[in-house]
Amino acid sequence: MPSYPFVYLSSQSPRRQQLLEQMGVAYQLLLPDETENAEALEAVLPSESPKTYVQRVTSLKMAAALKRMERRQLPRAPVLCADTTVALGRTIYGKPENARHAQGMLSELSGQSHRVLTAVAVGTVRKHAQALSISTVRFAPMSAQQIKRYVASGEPMGKAGAYAVQGRAAVHIEHINGSYSGIMGLPMYETAQLLREFGFKV
Repeated sequence: MPSYPFVYLSSQSPRRQQLLEQMGVAYQLLLPDETENAEALEAVLPSESPKTYVQRVTSLKMAAALKRMERRQLPRAPVLCADTTVALGRTIYGKPENARHAQGMLSELSGQSHRVLTAVAVGTVRKHAQALSISTVRFAPMSAQQIKRYVASGEPMGKAGAYAVQGRAAVHIEHINGSYSGIMGLPMYETAQLLREFGFKV
C-alpha cells in the first residue's frame, strides 16, 4: 500500500483543519478557484432525503477536487472531502442566507431533536471510499431574544443549521447522541478508518 506524506483537504472549514491537526494528519488545502461554482454543488434536489443529499454532495465535491488536482498538475495524494447538513425530519437545513434566515432556522430547531449528518470521503483517481456519521442533537427551548442575541454574534453564518456546536450554541444544547466531531464537521473515527485504507498511520 502506498504511503503518502499528506492528504489534500478540499474544505475551507477551519474546524475540519483543526480536527485533522488533532488527529496528527498532515494536510494541504485544495480549494476551488474563481472559475468553480462550489455553492452550486450544494443545491438540494426535489424530494431528496438528507442522507442521500449529504452523500451525493460529498461525491460531487470529491469529483471536483480530483479534477482540480489534475488541472493544477499537483503531486498525487489522496483527497479528503466532507459535507455536513442538519435535518429536522426530511427538512434539510443548510447554511443561512442572512440573519433573518438564521433566526428562522433556530426558531424551528428550538425545543426539538434534530439530526446532524456528515459524509466524509477520501479518494484518488483510482480509488474512492466514503463513510457517513449521523448524530442527534436536542436544543432546549430558546426565546426570540436568545435567538436574536446568538445570531447577532455572527457565529451562525456559514454553518449548517445556523449554529456551531463548539461555540456559543452549546449553552442551548440539552443532549447529544453520536459523534461530537461529526457534528463539528469531520467525524474523527470514520475519517481515521478511511485514511488507514490509504496507508495513513492514524
